This record gives sequence, C-alpha cells and structure tokens, in this order.
Amino acid sequence: MDFSFSRDQLLFQDNVRSFLINEVTPERIRELWQSDNGRSDQLWAQLVELGLTALTVPEAQDGMGMNELDFVLIAQECGYAGLPEPLVETMLVGVPLLAALDEQHASFKQKWLSRVAEGRARLAVSEPGNPLVSDAHVADLLLLAHGDEVHALERDAVRLTRNESVDPSRQLFQVEWTPTPATCVASGEQGRRLWAAAFNRGALASAAQLLGLAKRMVDLAVDYTFERKQFGKPVGSFQAVKHLMANVAVQIEFAKGPLYRAAYAIAEQQPEQDVFVSHAKLATAEAAMLAAKNTIQAHGAMGYTWEVDLHLFMKRAWVLDKVWGDRGLHKGRIRAALFDGTPELGAGNTF
Repeated sequence: MDFSFSRDQLLFQDNVRSFLINEVTPERIRELWQSDNGRSDQLWAQLVELGLTALTVPEAQDGMGMNELDFVLIAQECGYAGLPEPLVETMLVGVPLLAALDEQHASFKQKWLSRVAEGRARLAVSEPGNPLVSDAHVADLLLLAHGDEVHALERDAVRLTRNESVDPSRQLFQVEWTPTPATCVASGEQGRRLWAAAFNRGALASAAQLLGLAKRMVDLAVDYTFERKQFGKPVGSFQAVKHLMANVAVQIEFAKGPLYRAAYAIAEQQPEQDVFVSHAKLATAEAAMLAAKNTIQAHGAMGYTWEVDLHLFMKRAWVLDKVWGDRGLHKGRIRAALFDGTPELGAGNTF
C-alpha cells in the first residue's frame, strides 16, 4: 500500500510554504509584537485570498470539505514559518467543533461556518482545564468549556484580561463570562464527546506545528554555523556540531510517521485515535525540544539574544509543548492503552 501524500497535497504544501516564507518573515513577526493586538488584518486577508480559511469548512457551508489529513501539512508549514495568526486553531479545532453540532443548531452553524470560509470570522477555542484562551481578542466567536457543556459567545459578550506569554507572538487572555442556556450549544454526553474530539484535534494542531518548528530551528542553525567561522573554518564543519544537528534530524524523521498516522486516525474517526494523537504529540514535542536545546548550543550565547531569529521559534516550541496536554498527560494515555487493556502487540499493531 502507498501511504505517501498525493501529488496535489504536496504541491499545495509547497505553494503554502513559499507564501509563508515570503510573507511571514522574522522582521514582520517582530513588527507585530509592537502593534496593539499582535495580529495583522492584512496578513489574514492574504490567507483568505489563498483559500486557507475554507479548507476544513464543510461544502454545505461554502467550504472545501477537506479533513485533518489534508490540513496537517499546512499546519506543519505554519509552524515552520512561526505564523502568529490563529489559522491552525480555527481550521483544525474551531471549525470541526462547530461542524459537529447537532441539527438543532443548523442555522447557527451555517451562519458562522460560512463566515469563517469567507474570511469574515475567526474562532477561539478554550482548552478544557486551561484558564487562558489564545487569540480571544481577535476572535469573532469564542467556543468555551463549562464542565461538559460547550458554550458559544461573541467577543462583545465576554471580558478579556491579557496574560503575558514567554512567546511574544502568543496572545493569551483570561475570559470572564456567564454561562446561560442561550449560550449553550451542547451538553451532557454530546458535550463530552465534542470536547474529547476537540482535545485530540488541538493536540494534533500543536504536534504539526512543533514538527515544523523543529525543522526551522535546524535550518537556522545550519545557516548560522555555515557563516560563523572559528580557526578559519565554518563552525558547521566540526563533527561535534554536525552530530547535534544529525540527532535532531533523526528525531524529526521519526516524528513524521506518528503525526501523519494520527491525522489519518482523526480524519477516519478511528476508535483508537487517542493513543495515536498522544504518540504524535510526544514524538514531535521531543523533536522540537531537542532542536531547541541543540540549536542553542550551535548558536552559542548569541542564540539567547533578541537579535537572532532562533528564539522566535524556540519560544513558540516551548509554549506548544505545554498546550492541549503536556507530555505527562500524553504519556499517561499511552501507558493506559498499553497496560490497562489487552492490546494486540507486534508488527502491524503497535506504533
């Protein structure tokens, strides 16, 4: 069987990569740090023009009807570029959560999903148990957790308090709001099911971006060590530095399989998707954390300075490692799958 991505998927990934590398430069990211809300309406309009805001929206709501496997390569490129805009969270978490609401809310879904596809609305989703919501200040609709319930509120109906992040590109807010029957769009068993699915998609979104970040950090270190010379030779020619980068490259390659397998499991709604998602989050997080550690060593003390681009991506990796479940939580899910049940072990069954 051929498990590789299709030619169209890879071509689309290449086109998105070219756009992001040209438009989402480190200089532009730094400029956004100095703006009032850290976001760019112009950049969002460019993403809309490319059709990226319609990718996962169902065709019935004027979207393209693509799934998580189609979008995972795009999310990876968003990580590589360090894209500040909430495209990945909107497409991989917010849109599927809205689309999964029952037919009782058909007109509500039609209204908001169509707006998202057209680029007239952005979504913010709270991670259950996390008091901070990313990009709540630019979201037109917030999907918030209250126990097992899913509540949908427009931005004017909530009060936001900014919370500083180690990553200046990440805009975090505490959200004060009052749950009412009018704002509740799912509860009980349906609410639990929707939040469980949202958690897996959020973890997948983080994992895809972590993989892209790991590769970007390696590329930056390779470029830096090629230019920097010591004893008359490029630092990158020294075997010790080569080994640092090679170790990360191996982790990146080993993380690709679990990431794409998890995307497939979610897209096909496979019952064992929890363990695949946790494996992907762990593999990509370990690759990104090793990349951050080794590329800092390759840069020397310069890696910690604001002038060097490395820290833009390193700090983003530090943050994404902790959201939608930290490594302890995901290791716990894998342990439970291996030891609390009766899994079929061996080739073709285990990861």
